[in-house]
This record gives sequence, structure tokens and C-alpha cells, in this order.
Amino acid sequence: MSTPTDYLIDRRRLRRKLGWWRLAALGALGVAGLVAVVRLGGADSANKLTPHIARLELQGMILGDDDTIDLIKKIGDSGQAKALLLEIESPGGTTTGSERLYDELRRVAEKKPVVAVVGTVAASGAYIAALAADMIVARGNSLVGSIGVLFQYPNVSKLLNNWGVEVETIKSSPLKAAPSGFEPTSPAAREAVASLVADSYAWFKGLVQQRRNLDDAQLAKVSDGRIFTARQGVPLKLVDLIGGQREAIDWLVAKKGVAKDLPVREWKKKSSLERLGLIESAAGIARFAGLASIAEFFEKTIVLERTSELDGLLAIWQHSAAN
Repeated sequence: MSTPTDYLIDRRRLRRKLGWWRLAALGALGVAGLVAVVRLGGADSANKLTPHIARLELQGMILGDDDTIDLIKKIGDSGQAKALLLEIESPGGTTTGSERLYDELRRVAEKKPVVAVVGTVAASGAYIAALAADMIVARGNSLVGSIGVLFQYPNVSKLLNNWGVEVETIKSSPLKAAPSGFEPTSPAAREAVASLVADSYAWFKGLVQQRRNLDDAQLAKVSDGRIFTARQGVPLKLVDLIGGQREAIDWLVAKKGVAKDLPVREWKKKSSLERLGLIESAAGIARFAGLASIAEFFEKTIVLERTSELDGLLAIWQHSAAN
């Protein structure tokens, strides 16, 4: 049986070990914070202090977020960025976000040449972004187009009726909060939404016609919502050149007077801590060290980082998987 002295010695050892682990955890958090500062601050910023061609990736859903817009502004204001390569890989997004992105890219194009380089797809709202460029370059099998606007909402009124559920609504006028999805859509509500879609669609088509220099007949061929390969898009004037980054740079040198052999520097948005994986790491370390409240804080931050909404009219290409 252990003596009280042995017990006290063991307790002191456990306390020292626990203190060491907590110190190690705090040290790891400090290192993670230092890495975050370096990564978020742009460790390659020195590379942008010499003449170069700026490269910006536009991926995923287009929302016209502030981070992307601010980055485009910085490229436009940079005296060392002699041109912009806009690498697009997106099915589109919201019409408002696409409009905001287009407007900011056009401001850049007033200062320096902009070339859009399409990867797999630049459809709908992403094609709106491409329209802002002076030149659209795409691989032969890249997908472009999907010129149109979409408004979708679920209607569960029949399902609710089958279950004997009725949602009662008191509203100031018949078209307030219509369509709701909890009741059949009235002809007036459908007409109101259709007018929104038609207005945004007319705006989209106007951009295409103006930027791609199409007559009415040419516009009609490409504006029925379908998607095209870039090979199809060249004779339709949706795409200027088949190729990739190399062909885009050759065009900048030959047609826009950009100096040959300028390096291409990648401009990135400030990555969120969640995307860097630092929050997950910090949460795990804190929980291992017994700092439950700190771990909980980090875990809640992850949830907030991953929460986003996609509202309003959409300019997006959607495809269904084959049965």
C-alpha cells in the first residue's frame, strides 16, 4: 500500500505532466497562429513587387463576395501587374454576384488587358465573368454558354395535404412572400416571378450581344440556355481561341504589347483559417489538453465558416446524371 508521501509525489508528477501538455498545446496554438499570419498575409507578396502577369482563379459558386472583389481591385491598382489571366472553373452562381464580378473586371480591363482562360466549364454566371475579358480562350472540350436565368423553389403543398398539415398565413397583399412553397403558386405569383427572370435574362443577353458583337440572329442561336463546347463556341463567337494559358500569354504579347517572358504570379484570396485546417488542428489540440471551452470555441467557428446561403435569381448551369 502506497504511503501518503508516495501519493503526494505521484500527484506532483501528474501535475507536472499535465502542465507540460498544456504548455505544449499552447505552443502548438501559437505555431498555428504564426502559420496563419504568414499564410493569410501572403508570404509571396514580395513576388508581386516586380513586373508580372497576374493570375486569378475563379472557382466554384459565384457569389460576388467581398474577398474576391477586393482582390480584383488590388490587381487593377497594382502597377506591377501588367495583365490579368482570369482562370475560370465554375458553373455559375447568383445573377447579382455575377454582375458585381463583371463590373469589377471591366474596371480592371480599362487599365490593363484581361484574358479569360476557361478550364472545364465557364457557364451561365461564370460566362458573364468571361464576358468582361478582352479575350476568351478555352480548351476544345471546355463547356461555355448556358445563357439564361433560373428561379427555383420547392413546392410541398401536396405533401402537406397528404399528411393533413395546413400552413396558415396572414399577409398584407396576395403577392407578399409569393411563391411560398406551402401553397399552390397562383397565376399572379407565377407571372410576377417570370417577370423577374425575363428582366435578368434580357440583361444577360444584352451583355452577350454587346461584348461578343452579335446580331439578333446570332444571339438567338446561343441564348436558349444550352451549353456548348468551345469548338462549337468559336464559330458562334462565344469563344475567341482554342487553347490555354500559353495561348493566352502569346496573345497578350502579340496583341497587347505585354513584355515577353514576364513571370505569371498567382493572386489568391486570403484563405480562411477553416480552409487551412488550422481551426480543426487547434480544436483537437485544445481538447486533448483538456481545454474544453477553447476546443468548443474553435468547433463553433468551423460551423460558422461552413454556413453559407445562396439566395436570389441564379445564373447557373445544372445538369442531371443519366439514369
